[in-house]
Amino acid sequence: MWVATSIDYHTLLGQAPILYGLSIAALLATFVFGRTAFGARRWINVLGFNFQASEFVKLVIILVVARFLSELKTDEISLRDLFRLGVLVGIPTVLVMRQPDLGTSLTYVPILAAGILLAGLRWSYLVAIILVAVLALPAAWYLLSDYQKGRLETFIDPSRDPRGRGYQVIQSKIAVGDGGMWGRGVTRGTQTQLQFLPVPHTDFILSAFAEEHGFVGVIVVLGLYFLLLMQVVQNAQAAPDRAGMYICMGVATLLLFHLLVNAGMVVGNMPVTGIPLPLMSYGGSNMFSIFMMLGLVNNVRLRRFVN
Repeated sequence: MWVATSIDYHTLLGQAPILYGLSIAALLATFVFGRTAFGARRWINVLGFNFQASEFVKLVIILVVARFLSELKTDEISLRDLFRLGVLVGIPTVLVMRQPDLGTSLTYVPILAAGILLAGLRWSYLVAIILVAVLALPAAWYLLSDYQKGRLETFIDPSRDPRGRGYQVIQSKIAVGDGGMWGRGVTRGTQTQLQFLPVPHTDFILSAFAEEHGFVGVIVVLGLYFLLLMQVVQNAQAAPDRAGMYICMGVATLLLFHLLVNAGMVVGNMPVTGIPLPLMSYGGSNMFSIFMMLGLVNNVRLRRFVN
């Protein structure tokens, strides 16, 4: 975070094409040198540490989108520019989906969506994009792997496989309900401590927290996330230029997407996609990238009075 704050974000924007090329190279290298775990090849071992390149691509996409849109000379993005930006974001998205890692690849889309909406998008373009997306959904089903299809089927009806794919979601909902209003207390949650809830320290950490701290504790945590998001948005409003605004709003949108999907996932309102909860879920690469993004936001704020 300190490093991301110290380097002027204009310098980082100037190096965005190089960073984009390096990120694509890192994603390609994952297919060759990556370590396979849980049926996916997502990690590269660097000096004894497992490095997940797709997490740092989020940061690069924020910079690429910010640079691309800030260089536009109009207040409304054209169809040609929309296509070019879509291709830039689409390439890493497809590469990450092929790992396969549907959850992380989906996090790139809100960054693109927030950018083009802020840049100015004709309603006709927006309606056309929505129609194309809706019509493409049936075809997208056949592009998903078997485990991804299973997760969507489990989301619709977890009880169809209660001891298999639906087990995690069912146990998560039990853990959340078990917390009640005030929670069972730290280390006293039966679902978590007796390991009925698998790997509660990663994507389902909010379930474990809800069981131990209850409804009140979850409201406090969500309130803290709300304050963080509002601070990021305030920094976007105070940004000295459009590029800074796009960076801050890209970070805010990404954090909000992570929060909504993860919170919805643990109570069964969203399909399980492996999207971690920022600043709470275990995971070195994700934590590292989140702090770098917050460093970028701080970077923009520190330079709001620079001419």
